[in-house]
Amino acid sequence: MNIDIWPHIISMPVYFIILLFIIAFFRKYYKFSAYFWTASLLTFPLWMMGGVEGWFRWVKILSVILPTIIVCFSRIAVYEDRQGKVWNVLKHKEFLWFFYAILFLNILEATIKDATMGNYYNALTGFLLCVTIPFAPKFWEITNKKIAASKSYGDLVAYTTAPWNFLYTTWNACFVYAESPIYFGASLCILLAAEIYPILKKRPELYIIARVYTLAAHLLLRASFDIFPQVMDTSSWQNAEVLKMWGIINFALMVPYLFWHMWQLHTGKAEKSFRRQKATA
Repeated sequence: MNIDIWPHIISMPVYFIILLFIIAFFRKYYKFSAYFWTASLLTFPLWMMGGVEGWFRWVKILSVILPTIIVCFSRIAVYEDRQGKVWNVLKHKEFLWFFYAILFLNILEATIKDATMGNYYNALTGFLLCVTIPFAPKFWEITNKKIAASKSYGDLVAYTTAPWNFLYTTWNACFVYAESPIYFGASLCILLAAEIYPILKKRPELYIIARVYTLAAHLLLRASFDIFPQVMDTSSWQNAEVLKMWGIINFALMVPYLFWHMWQLHTGKAEKSFRRQKATA
């Protein structure tokens, strides 16, 4: 295997830093975030000119951007306690099941694709990730002015644990390594940005909102100006043996986490072990 890494020494760190900025920016400016992602739908002519072909890719893009828009308006509804029929639906605690379902389906979609590619151990890991998503609304919330820290701008928080976040990251990276090796480098950047941002903030529960904004930004950029094959082509990195071992390792790590997760729920310790004291940044 001849791995060509030199062209990525600059492009990948730069993209990673940009993604960290995107997460922080859209977290803080929650109103602008709603307007921006709604307006992003108007870029669809660029999607056609950029080579987005086939119903699957269109559905994939819309299935990420539309829920992102809903996340943004739900943040406004809760943080500002907006009143009205639509606002009341968006800020209702039971509506958090919608975000749970989107995450579940996102993982399940890739899991099924993994299985069809013969990446069975990684597919099993994806299935167990679905099983171990903390339930809504008990372990999900959108912070408001009364309970949020001064610098928590209506965040969508899901009390996933740091190990779950890591397992999701390595599972998804393995999936992209198998399914789209040419985009593996770029996808690794968005996964690492979502993984590291909560670590920097010492708030693992920010993983989902970080993942929402990095994935949406990446898909919008790919649909409008797909520069990644030119500046970040990692197709030479693919190796069948590496892929097989990676899937096995992911599954081996996932199984003990599954038992730990179930034990926390069974013993009633999940309320403490899944949740952590909220930070102020």
